[in-house]
Amino acid sequence: MEVHLKPETESRLSEPASQSGRPTDELAEDAMAGYLAEVAEVRDLLARRYDHIWSGRVKPIDGETPFEDLRQREEKLLNRLRPE
Repeated sequence: MEVHLKPETESRLSEPASQSGRPTDELAEDAMAGYLAEVAEVRDLLARRYDHIWSGRVKPIDGETPFEDLRQREEKLLNRLRPE
């Protein structure tokens, strides 16, 4: 398989390759392997989270709820810091 990189990306890959003494193709292979492992982890995590929601173990919350909680906590903090 061949992978074509933009010149900027290839340049960014050359520096760590020269510092480590490893070929750029080895570094690119390691980077892709790490990236794909992370993608698989995230997909697995999301699948488990969706399973928890669908099974009823976890209840979804309205997206505005956390923001409203933050706003209220911020307001309380600001009120305590304001001079009377």
